[in-house]
Formats: sequence, C-alpha cells, structure tokens
Amino acid sequence: MTTPNAHPMAAGHIPSYVTAADGSDFLFTFMAVFTITLILLIGVAYFTLHALPEKMAHKSNHPQFQLVGILALLALFTHNNIFWVAAILMAGFQIPDLAAPLRSIADAVRGLGKEPETPVAQGVDSPDADKPDTPAPVQAEPVAEGH
Repeated sequence: MTTPNAHPMAAGHIPSYVTAADGSDFLFTFMAVFTITLILLIGVAYFTLHALPEKMAHKSNHPQFQLVGILALLALFTHNNIFWVAAILMAGFQIPDLAAPLRSIADAVRGLGKEPETPVAQGVDSPDADKPDTPAPVQAEPVAEGH
C-alpha cells in the first residue's frame, strides 16, 4: 500500500531513516548533537587529565607546586608527553630535603662559641613584675636659695 503523496515508482515501505519531503532529517540531527556532545566530553576529559598532576601536588601541599603546574602547562601547550610524565612523577614523590641536616649542624657549630642563655622559669615572678614598664617620675632637687 503506497501513500497518496509518494511517487508511483516508490516502494510501498520506506524506512524511517530516509529523509522526509519537508527536509527534516532526525538521523542527521541526532548525529550532530551526539558529535558535539562527544567532542565536549573528550575535551573535558583531556583537560582533567592534564590537571591531574597539579591537583595531586595541591592536595599534598607539595613544595614544588609551581614547578608541577608549569610542567603540566608545558605538556598541554607543546603536546610533549615527557613534561606531563615529569609533572606527575614530581607530584607523586616528595624530594627529600638533604640540606636540613646540614643546616642543623651549621646552627649547632655556630652556637658552640656562645654562652648558653639562661632559661626563664615559667610561673616564677621576677622581683620587678609588680612595677609597670613606665619609668618612675624623677623628683626635682630643691634649689638652694641665695645663690
């Protein structure tokens, strides 16, 4: 059974994906929306993946946070994956502070020649504790008359 508007040589059954006479094509519309959505989702996933080292460094309060961010940006703009790998490795591992023991040794050696400071006992009032910090008023000396 053919429809009254169909061409006499057309088949009796036309599949639904064939474009209608008014020009609307739901398959094209669906594929256009699907493609745009897929491109946006891939872009979001790409940028999220590139921000992963920076998020890791921020969460662990990494000392080289800015360097990790710069490496991640270099990887994003240059498309050199070695920068991203370096950023994720730097964010994942803490570089030990090898200078801290040397600083403490230097501080100890510097303090060898000094006299130790006497620690102030807590809870013990000094004899001047009741006096205010302002100096006492100076009394004027009596002026001798007759000179």
